[in-house]
Amino acid sequence: MALVTYIGAITEALQEEMRRDERVFIIGEDVGVEGGVFRATKGLYEEFGAARVIDSPLAEGIIVSSAIGAALGGLRPVPEIQFSDFITPAMDALTQQAAKLRYRSGGSQTCPLTLRVCYGGGVGGGLYHSQTNTTWFAHEPGLIVVAPGTVADAKSMLKAAIRQDDPVVYFEHKKLYRSIKEELPDEGDFVTDLFHAAVRRPGKDMTLVTYGWTLQLSLQVAEKIHAETGAEIEVIDLRILNPLDHDTYLESLSKTGRLLIVHEDHKTLGIGAEIAATAAEQAFDCLAAPIVRVTAPDVPSIPFSSSLEKFYLPSVDKIVDSATKLLNY
Repeated sequence: MALVTYIGAITEALQEEMRRDERVFIIGEDVGVEGGVFRATKGLYEEFGAARVIDSPLAEGIIVSSAIGAALGGLRPVPEIQFSDFITPAMDALTQQAAKLRYRSGGSQTCPLTLRVCYGGGVGGGLYHSQTNTTWFAHEPGLIVVAPGTVADAKSMLKAAIRQDDPVVYFEHKKLYRSIKEELPDEGDFVTDLFHAAVRRPGKDMTLVTYGWTLQLSLQVAEKIHAETGAEIEVIDLRILNPLDHDTYLESLSKTGRLLIVHEDHKTLGIGAEIAATAAEQAFDCLAAPIVRVTAPDVPSIPFSSSLEKFYLPSVDKIVDSATKLLNY
């Protein structure tokens, strides 16, 4: 076992998959000689060379479009979008081409690419380096969308994504890169199931559904509330945002009767809205209290000011306040 950071797990996954399968290659801005702006691809250029670790122009549309072409040609590209804020030039390629290739071809074509996207706030990045745009892609059938919130998932879900025959948008939260560590096995093929949520903490009094960085906050909240009141909050890590695993959180809700949803994306039409609607449709008789959401507000983007950024983002205190009110309802 070795102690690994979240970003270290990503690097390990890329290295192992490139060693395992010569069809895997990386393309993106600064991924080669520089090793990535966050050093996620550090050392890969030296090992695999410029033909498999490709420094691209500052052109997200070209990065993704060329990756789609390579995937159709039998390769397994892993393009990188340096910040999710700059993904819009690639939207046409992703949503009109990659997402629809299997469907439009009647299953005769696949698009095995894994798009790594850095997202999220909490690091003072301001307007164009902090956005959480996960819901844009969770809305698109044909794209698999994942957002690992643990070190183990960062590695095992990336490896599983690269082996998928359909396009995967792999969201990695920059706040997690070096803030969490886990022990991972040194040997063995460390791959996980992409398509199911995970129960990170069992409980009987409330279901808390979350993903990404807010998973770490939610686990802190569950421990804090248990220490202070004895209440047990069951924390569900969505992990996959499209297709959503409804069964896991609905099963939990049937036991707890209370549902709190926490995410960093905007409130309106965020993942929480879909979960709340599904819970109301399929588990209304289980609800002992209203469904509550803790999210970012519906403002254009995350502020640069540290005090305003703090106001904007979900926090332990905000989640504790909502959870306490819901438990006492």
